Amino acid sequence: MDEVKVIEIKKSVFAENEKDADALRQELKSKGVFLLNLMSSPGSGKTTTLIQLINKIKDKVRIAVMEADIDSDVDAVKIKKATGVPSIQLHTGGMCHLDAEMTRQGLDNLNLNEVDLVILENVGNLVCPAEFDTGSCCNVMILSVPEGDDKALKYPLMFSVCDVVLINKIDILPYFDFDMEKCSKNIHERNPQAIIIPISAKTGEGVNVFADWLLHEVQEWKAQTREF
Repeated sequence: MDEVKVIEIKKSVFAENEKDADALRQELKSKGVFLLNLMSSPGSGKTTTLIQLINKIKDKVRIAVMEADIDSDVDAVKIKKATGVPSIQLHTGGMCHLDAEMTRQGLDNLNLNEVDLVILENVGNLVCPAEFDTGSCCNVMILSVPEGDDKALKYPLMFSVCDVVLINKIDILPYFDFDMEKCSKNIHERNPQAIIIPISAKTGEGVNVFADWLLHEVQEWKAQTREF
């Protein structure tokens, strides 16, 4: 029987994307632009959290936002109206994630000479976005209380690639069977280095903690740029 050549397409795709992502990070470093990749499942409160965050730090750092969705421009319009910062919408053409090349295309439509921080709101999904490096400087995800405290057990890759996990909607903790201690334990079993910050995007509780962390990271990134 003739041998059949087997091509590992998935491995090849990931390897090429990682190469593109590393190149993009180096370009961003040379320009002093910090790219944050924000991920979560649909309905976790990404856009509301961003509005709270941006309004707290927009006087301290120049911000632009890239909203990624399969369709519509609802979130980009909402961000622009609520914060006044530049906001563009990225349509993925049915894909459930962004990769480095798609992220680059979005960045090409921003004036990076006038930006210190670009926030990418990735497609709502706990699987695909975790698999593809966007070229970001850090990954942040939002886990909302109604989703349950066991999500790190069900979606380990997402939690393992994130620098920060925001536990959102803590204002409704009394109404859900959500164990914060158990949730934190599950996350740290997957990612011991993850920073966990409980927040309420609705009331603003805890958002200052995340804002302070982010401002420090942006300043550190720009300091590295001066040494680049």
